[in-house]
Amino acid sequence: MELKKSVLLILLSFAIISSCKNKEKVEVETSIKEVVIDIKSEKQLVENVMKSYKDAIQNLTTEGTFVLFTPDATVFEQGKVEGTYKDYIDHHLGPELGHFKSFTFSDYEIHTTVNLPYAYTTENYLYTIVLKGDEAKGTQERTVKSKGVATSILQKINGMWKIIHSHTSFRKIRS
Repeated sequence: MELKKSVLLILLSFAIISSCKNKEKVEVETSIKEVVIDIKSEKQLVENVMKSYKDAIQNLTTEGTFVLFTPDATVFEQGKVEGTYKDYIDHHLGPELGHFKSFTFSDYEIHTTVNLPYAYTTENYLYTIVLKGDEAKGTQERTVKSKGVATSILQKINGMWKIIHSHTSFRKIRS
């Protein structure tokens, strides 16, 4: 009985092998689409996001900035983890803007690297903040000048560049 099973198994194997040899080759035609990415245009789109953020700050508002960041974007400033962008606005930048009479950037430079789906920016700038005086507290208007640097990581999500991480630092310029 064992011999019959072995012979049957061998004959079955030969049948399968020979049927495979007699099959015609099947050619599968595939189409590879060439995708052309205009890195210069992508850099400009990234820089537009960064400019929109800078412009909002100069206008002393955070209005319209939440669309520039992902909901879980992290913000670091001056050696401190601020949390998400919402945390940063709620507990730091938002209240701070209320004390400013003006905030202006100058000598602004941005360097952008795009490596889809990510981009990396480095910004160097000077900024001048004019702090409002507060008669009730007995403080006078004063001007603060600082040299700042910022790095940001952006990700292209659903065709839009979004900031996923921002880190800024500064040092005061001595007059």
